[in-house]
Amino acid sequence: MEKAVRDPSTLPRHIGWFTASCVLVSNVVGSGIFTTTGFMARDLGHPGLILSIWLMGAVIALAGALSYSELGAAFPVAGGEYAYLRRAYGPFVGFLSGWTSFTIGFSAAIAAGAVSFAAYFLQLVPLDDEGGRQSTVLALALLWSVTGFHLAGAGAGGALQRTLTVLKVGAILLLIAAGLMVGRGDWAHFTPSDTHPVPGIGPYVVSLIFALYAYSGWNAAAYLAGEITDPARTIPRTMIGGTLFVALLYLILNGFYFYALPVTELAKPPLLPVADKSARALLGLEAGRFLTAMLCLSIAGAVSAMVWAGPRVYYAMAQDGLIPSLFANSPGRQQTPINAILLQSLWASALILSGSFERLVIYSGTVLMIFSALAVGAVPILRRREPDLPRPYRTPLYPLVTGFYILVSAVIVGTALYERPVEGGLGIATVLAGTPLYLLWRRLRRDSRS
Repeated sequence: MEKAVRDPSTLPRHIGWFTASCVLVSNVVGSGIFTTTGFMARDLGHPGLILSIWLMGAVIALAGALSYSELGAAFPVAGGEYAYLRRAYGPFVGFLSGWTSFTIGFSAAIAAGAVSFAAYFLQLVPLDDEGGRQSTVLALALLWSVTGFHLAGAGAGGALQRTLTVLKVGAILLLIAAGLMVGRGDWAHFTPSDTHPVPGIGPYVVSLIFALYAYSGWNAAAYLAGEITDPARTIPRTMIGGTLFVALLYLILNGFYFYALPVTELAKPPLLPVADKSARALLGLEAGRFLTAMLCLSIAGAVSAMVWAGPRVYYAMAQDGLIPSLFANSPGRQQTPINAILLQSLWASALILSGSFERLVIYSGTVLMIFSALAVGAVPILRRREPDLPRPYRTPLYPLVTGFYILVSAVIVGTALYERPVEGGLGIATVLAGTPLYLLWRRLRRDSRS
């Protein structure tokens, strides 16, 4: 009897829809939803406008998820958008996508999340942190504890991810329920009596960028597509269902904020701890500690999701020969890309130690929006180029959905480059810095064959 040969572009398929959904939800629900509404309150000044921003962000994320679902079902391999971009635009654009995932998309976000976790943890357990050493140690401890779980394989990593996600969502729902049942809020806050100047298009678009930052990560399941069971059904179900779940959770959380405080109070400095201000107003000072613990849990779940998802990009690049083959190594019974995981965690550790990741976080949104728009653009390109390709799932309302996402992405990127040219320019420069590495690696491979 002939032994079945596993597709080398995939890892063993043992991730079900619930685990994949937990990865998506944890990857999206980090700190953004707990920190950005205060900036919107300052710039827009009306609960209705702010809720419309969060709803528009949900529509944009859903348009992306619908498009990615077609690509993920057609190409159920590791790597996510890297695989789609390489297929549609060639290896050079695919390499730049993977390079961006490594330098900006995952490693820098992991480092920022780990440092944020340490800052919140030190609020719960006050320690002498002279010189910031305790924060650095805590950030590294979180990173490598999570890394250890994922090095042990998808079984241990999946158990960790499911646990963190269930605890995170449960804590959020508990906070909302407590606020509504025993909190000292007022539904009249949704209709403020004072007048606020109608904002122009600029503040609205900037607020939308904040919302999209909080929604980023809706495509997390695509990176694990090579390990997902029944990918033709599971990938669309996970991406679409997970995005809708997060959108509903975000709208309810914003309702919680407005029930707790009028928009004028949310707009007063400090703007960042909007969730903390709302929880304290509704439930008293002790609610602040509960919220801080919830933020630690939320950020830990997001870090875990990124530690799991990111290395699948480098694994796929190594499979395609765009980086050294040792990063495609997945030894042992667990069949997990150990070297790719270690590569990412080592780079994230360097960013934690150096602090150089901060600027990357500021301008990463613009660059990642460009690549997600290119990935959505792969849908019409591949439909035209490969019409006979099996597509178990097809994007509904095509081409309106894909066109909408690409158009909105172009507006957002253009606005970001206009408003923040330094950060936007540095982001694009970081992407292009991958060009000499790509050319050098191609030359080395060509020389080794000759």
